[in-house]
Amino acid sequence: MLVSWEWLKEYTALEMDREQLEDRLAMSGLNHEGTEQVGDDFAIDLEVTSNRPDCLGHIGVAREIAVLWDQPLRVTAPAPQEGKAPVSKSTSVVVECPELCRRYTARIIRGVKIGPSPQWLQQRLKTVGIEAVNNVVDISNYVLMECGQPLHTFDFTRLSAGRIIVREARKGEKLVAIDHKTYELEPGMCVIADAAGPVALAGVMGGAATEVGPNTTDLLIEAADFAPLNVRTTARRLKLHSDSSYRFERGVDPEGIDWASRRCCELILELAGGVLECGMAEVHQAAPPREPIALRQSQIKRVLGIEVPADETRRILTALGAKLLGESSDTLQVAPPSWRRDLTREIDLIEEVARMHGYDKIPEDARVPMTASHKREGDRVLSIVRGVLTARGFDEAMTTSVSNLEWVECFRAWSDQPPLQIRPAMLRGADRLRQSLIPSLLESRRVNESFANSVIELFETAKVYLPQDAALPNEQLMLALTSGRDFFHVKGAIEQIIQALHADVPIDISPANLEMLDPVRSCRLSAGGEMFGVLGEVTPAGCKKFGLRGKTTVAEIRLSVLENAAKLIPQFAGLSTSPAISRDLNLVLDETVRWSDLETTVRASATDAAAAVGAVLEAVDFREIFRNAKKDGPGKKRLLFSVTFRADDRTLTNQQADEVREKICEACRREHGAALLAG
Repeated sequence: MLVSWEWLKEYTALEMDREQLEDRLAMSGLNHEGTEQVGDDFAIDLEVTSNRPDCLGHIGVAREIAVLWDQPLRVTAPAPQEGKAPVSKSTSVVVECPELCRRYTARIIRGVKIGPSPQWLQQRLKTVGIEAVNNVVDISNYVLMECGQPLHTFDFTRLSAGRIIVREARKGEKLVAIDHKTYELEPGMCVIADAAGPVALAGVMGGAATEVGPNTTDLLIEAADFAPLNVRTTARRLKLHSDSSYRFERGVDPEGIDWASRRCCELILELAGGVLECGMAEVHQAAPPREPIALRQSQIKRVLGIEVPADETRRILTALGAKLLGESSDTLQVAPPSWRRDLTREIDLIEEVARMHGYDKIPEDARVPMTASHKREGDRVLSIVRGVLTARGFDEAMTTSVSNLEWVECFRAWSDQPPLQIRPAMLRGADRLRQSLIPSLLESRRVNESFANSVIELFETAKVYLPQDAALPNEQLMLALTSGRDFFHVKGAIEQIIQALHADVPIDISPANLEMLDPVRSCRLSAGGEMFGVLGEVTPAGCKKFGLRGKTTVAEIRLSVLENAAKLIPQFAGLSTSPAISRDLNLVLDETVRWSDLETTVRASATDAAAAVGAVLEAVDFREIFRNAKKDGPGKKRLLFSVTFRADDRTLTNQQADEVREKICEACRREHGAALLAG
């Protein structure tokens, strides 16, 4: 932001040295980038952070100076003289997209004379890097740099039907802007239109068709408030940035719009002549009232470590534009000014007091009481998850939250509702909020394969967005994995995560029934009757859809389930000095018996047997499945698995281990009709 040294003098006294001013502004938050002499003036370059759009005009910077040096701020209320003809007979304003335009005002001046601006106006604009065009255009730029409110002047006679329509652009519409380039517009972009079509891009740039030129006699002066996000998106989409879009992107003062409009009209009447029609055409949405902020004097000392007198606190806040609504023994009720949207909390007011009182007045050894903080449980869970997966050779990926419709449709594990659409698309072809992380990870896998990476083990923790009827989306934090290894490797990774979290989660297994996953080597994971995960190998058709060359296994689980079940207090357990005993079991079962059900039976029967022999089941490990219809009959399979026993206080005998094994075999025969093959 370039400001003129001479221009600032209009609003407050500059009795200090320029270098002193630059240093003090830098200490208060407006970092000094440099100063250049322009004629008899100085252009001071200040860095204005995105939360301080009020300082994108000379009045805002002058207000900072006035508070720092405890001087009055001189800003007069413009009062342009109006004629008798009402503006309502000349024009009207319709806003069809109120979510994109909160307020739009239009005033009309007839009979202006276009010509060069006076020398003082040209010099001020030159100091801040703006070339003079003509008196009307220069005045709108002058007011922009004066108060930070963008304005636009239309040649009123070139507006079709003489009316203004604020609406979204329609598909296929084009606009020739005042830079004389043609831009293709898209739905979602906010445009200013007349009865024939778009005449300006709202908040970005005007159109050449209604540009003020040498033959212009009647003007329509626009002052409005456009949605920052829409202006930013439009400017980035079209690669068209301007001084106006820069300010609208950061937010303008909603209560300063009329001031800027009157100020612009006042200067036009003074420098270009004409008659201002009475009143203004306006569409205005009342902004919700801002909540007052309670500021405790004791908190200022606690945070800053120094005592700031109460009178000084009041002076600073009122000079910055805040209103004092009430005061108790220790607390001020403060209403922040309309141009300071960044002031919402008590700590924001404390920061204002600190920077205006002077950071240099806070000693380096000021004692500020501190309270030790700790990580949220969710962050601790994420840290453990990352540690487990990186130890197993996984790399963390970061993908975008948007996807295309085809990717969403190909993997629907969490919702059958249509995905939420964003307009305009953040990325080309990606205009849907994702409902799963897996398609994005598979795309990352494809990219890595194209670079001939031999090992591609990826995971990601991020949110998915599940639609809800007439409500904001249900944002779920997910963990997704993709691996070039098989189903059991990824299953083992999930089991190790659960073990590392000491999460006592009773998991039920059921068929996945997802088109993209192998029907045999895939499953849904449920806890307490609610699905919390899916795991499976991707089918050849699924790999082809994502352009993958090799096989891959994927998994996705809800982290909220693990967070609720995790035991994050470290537990110590001594290592057993007793040896373990393993037994291999080869059972003939019906094809319909699932390994998860069999494992549950094995663990339950081993627990029952422990009461008799004192054995402890340490592990149950799946080995393989074998099918031989000739020997075992149709619809049968052989399932080989191992069980490991260990006692903490003694060495188990083979006889004790065999007794537990027999209990296990008997339970499997009783529950699942299993037959043990002789070893």
